[in-house]
Amino acid sequence: MIYCYEDFVEALLAAGFSMGGGSSQGIYGVITWDWNQEPPYETPVRWHTGDRETDPWEWRMRVLEERDDIAYGKLFFQKSGFITKSWYPYFLAVRRQGRSLEEAYELGLITRYAKRIYEAMEGQEAMALHELKQAAAFSREEAGKFDRALVELQGKMFLTLCGRQRKRAKTGEEYGWSSTVLCKTEDFFDPQVWEASLGIPAGEAEEKIRAQVLKLNPDADAKKVMKFIRG
Repeated sequence: MIYCYEDFVEALLAAGFSMGGGSSQGIYGVITWDWNQEPPYETPVRWHTGDRETDPWEWRMRVLEERDDIAYGKLFFQKSGFITKSWYPYFLAVRRQGRSLEEAYELGLITRYAKRIYEAMEGQEAMALHELKQAAAFSREEAGKFDRALVELQGKMFLTLCGRQRKRAKTGEEYGWSSTVLCKTEDFFDPQVWEASLGIPAGEAEEKIRAQVLKLNPDADAKKVMKFIRG
């Protein structure tokens, strides 16, 4: 049972991965209720209260800002989720199979809009969402294409969220709401994570993840499990 942020982290590290957003999606979620639902047990955990200890919305950024062993982003079913460092190589092995973005694009696995965003990050360690949109030269009319391509890049594990920052005026003063910051997946964890993925056959990685899903949720639908694994 989850009563605070530390409980959440402990459960997530034990599971290896989880859906975000307060839903298991028929697979697995550490938190299984959303903002308009009552928890299934007595707990102070509630969405959108702003309390860093008991608000799952706050935990998304806390794991990125305070830890170095949990990734978060649009990872499963085009929805948010978490993957721990120890399980990340297996998902990389399935979804990337050692390919660069250029190789994936040549194989027709990546859209040109996703390629455009990725290329805008060349030479950058990380970029805030508003900066990336500007650098990739997406117009207002292309806003939907930008959003979909960004989800695509996260699901196929080329980009990942790595924090947040506020916009800055020309004077250097911060203003407005915080903007999501993204980086390349190879740069999020230490290099050994990417290198480890290169030595794992995709089929072997799929089977390991599948076995863990069924351990967490024995009733998970087989087809949905494979969709969860492959992104």
